[in-house]
Amino acid sequence: MLILLILSKISVPSVSKNVAIVGAGITGLTAAFRLHEQGCQVTVLERATQPGGSIRSIADHGYLIEAGPNSLQYGAPELKQLVHDLGLEPELVLANPSAKRRFIVRGGRFVAVPSSPPSLIGSSLFGARTKLSLLTELFTRPRVRTTDLSLAELVRSHFTQELLDYAVNPLIAGIYAGDPEKLSVRHAFPALWQAERSSGSLIRGMIAGMKAKKAAGGSGVAPIVSFRRGLQTLTDALAARLPAGSLKLGVTVETLLPGRPHRLVWKQDGQSASGEFDAVVLAVPAGALAQLTLGTLGERPLASLDNIPHPPVASLFLGYRREQVTHPLDGFGGLVPAVEKRDVLGILFSSTLFPHRAPAGHVGLTIFAGGSRQPDHARLTAEGLLAKIDRDLRDLVGAKGPPAFMRHSVWPRAIPQYVPGYERWLEQLTALETAHAGLFIGGNARDGISLPDCVKSGGRLAKIALEYGK
Repeated sequence: MLILLILSKISVPSVSKNVAIVGAGITGLTAAFRLHEQGCQVTVLERATQPGGSIRSIADHGYLIEAGPNSLQYGAPELKQLVHDLGLEPELVLANPSAKRRFIVRGGRFVAVPSSPPSLIGSSLFGARTKLSLLTELFTRPRVRTTDLSLAELVRSHFTQELLDYAVNPLIAGIYAGDPEKLSVRHAFPALWQAERSSGSLIRGMIAGMKAKKAAGGSGVAPIVSFRRGLQTLTDALAARLPAGSLKLGVTVETLLPGRPHRLVWKQDGQSASGEFDAVVLAVPAGALAQLTLGTLGERPLASLDNIPHPPVASLFLGYRREQVTHPLDGFGGLVPAVEKRDVLGILFSSTLFPHRAPAGHVGLTIFAGGSRQPDHARLTAEGLLAKIDRDLRDLVGAKGPPAFMRHSVWPRAIPQYVPGYERWLEQLTALETAHAGLFIGGNARDGISLPDCVKSGGRLAKIALEYGK
């Protein structure tokens, strides 16, 4: 009895889990950070020479340029908790209040988007029939669709073609660089899918969803934020909190040999290396998942993910002396509907949106081009693209003369398009996880394309990796 009592007082240290995370974008870094917090050994393997994925903040000649995402909607609890845990709250910067003002091109000029029912009545952006459809849609009855449909089909069944052309189409160009005719409601906009099923009216359903979120302790409209030194502050902080030597850059993962443990083989600086892991997290884009080989025969079970459309997008940051631009730049920026037949998808008023994005006496604009609408525009050189969009710059913001500064960024496979039938790829991801216990997959090919979605995905991956084997 005495021996049993003594043994009961001895604490046996728990064996920490050894987890590999493939991909050091925001999803993989979040997963690695959360796993490390819980005492796991983490190894992060990243093909690029710097972490952060598409998040790139560049300070140059007094400008602060975002080569990828430009801002964050600061509403998701997972994102807020991550910022808090990293001690980054003092670094947060709220968007300029005037950035609430948004513009859409109509008739070759920027027209303010209505922000309230009274402003909608007097707006020149929409005609009387569209304004009436927004009212009558409130009385739509619930309907249950048996098959998925495109966002364009859904909008046409509730509103007018004009609303699709001058509200939805430019919005989708801004979010997905995509086409509402080719995006799935069920997968790309699940809140709209559910709103129609539960309320009938999309407007009523979305209002009900916002009320439910607020009642559950969430905020209303999420504020737009960044950090004083740009969004890369977030990914840099995540990378810095990982153990020394755990983040391996310039790595090509060659194969995964599933088992207990899993074995990963990779190459770094021309040298082959490998490691054994209790769990493996894949937090890479669809193209990298498609190239992943499994087993000794080099099978590629996710090869068909290469067929997910990823239109290219070019981002051109232009700095001008203030007197070169006649537009007051009194807002977030403007989006361009396809029916306007322009060469830009949108123009972001970067130096209005956040402070210290341009030197004194200058302004900064971020122009987006390409996407599924005009993919060849994203393949032009910086000079070629600037020449292509010259007319738009003159017509829309009154830009005169050559810019004082220019920075060009290109994403050849920018954003996965959640097209109708997207479930066939999601099912393949689930099947692979089911076939190989201890393998977990997330990121923007599966869990949503926004930065908050990716942060949430990283947290989910960390949680299920921790629970595995208990």
